[in-house]
Amino acid sequence: QVQLVESGGGSVESGGSLRLSCAADEYTYSTFCMAWFRQAPGKEREKVASPDSNLSTFYSDTVKGRFTIPQDDDKNTLYLHMNNLKPEDTAMYYCAAGACAGDGDGVLAAETWGQGTQVTVSS
Repeated sequence: QVQLVESGGGSVESGGSLRLSCAADEYTYSTFCMAWFRQAPGKEREKVASPDSNLSTFYSDTVKGRFTIPQDDDKNTLYLHMNNLKPEDTAMYYCAAGACAGDGDGVLAAETWGQGTQVTVSS
């Protein structure tokens, strides 16, 4: 059974850091590309970061230089390390898995989603 389980959300002041984790089942982790998306109230869902099969990593322009997306292959886990957080980073963050774009864009079309974890950044 495909499972993506996120953890690590919370509240932080502007300029602070948070770490999110997404634990996947072994099949999903080894077969698909994974990504972090986020959705703020009243806004469209945004792909934040996603490693691609060509060994490059996609980062949204809004987080480039502040977020990184390390992986632990032994634990089938994708992380989102968020630094210098801003109030506009406030959103529900979702882990997702899907086919790889292969051109550096990471997940092409997410097919499986986690339950989401809330990140709130206060000014």
